[in-house]
Amino acid sequence: MYTSTTGSVTVSVKPVYLDDQSAPDENHYVWAYQVRIENNGDRKIQLRTRYWRITDARGRVQEVHGDGVVGEQPVLQPGAVFEYTSGTPLETPSGIMLGSYQMETDGGDRFDVAIPAFSLDSPYQPIRLN
Repeated sequence: MYTSTTGSVTVSVKPVYLDDQSAPDENHYVWAYQVRIENNGDRKIQLRTRYWRITDARGRVQEVHGDGVVGEQPVLQPGAVFEYTSGTPLETPSGIMLGSYQMETDGGDRFDVAIPAFSLDSPYQPIRLN
């Protein structure tokens, strides 16, 4: 589990390699990632946009921008938690993701919340000792 806190918002991510949806002989590797967003503050917030930076093992970068997550722009009351699962394919057996959410307070102020960098690892990647 990877976790980061920005202000009063904590984001945790758990990536899972999906062997049944991957085809390593065709350079197709798929991960799901489970996200948990916690509003530890005393104000209602709404997730407005997302930004992802996905880098594969060859250093190729894909950037994803969009409204909300999984078709929603969830509202989190103080103390509330929102969880969702999404996924990403890569052409390499490993990679890394990171990003941010833009939140909006009930007063209309917007602020960014960091999504922690997390590793996408499959059993097909070479093991390197540092």
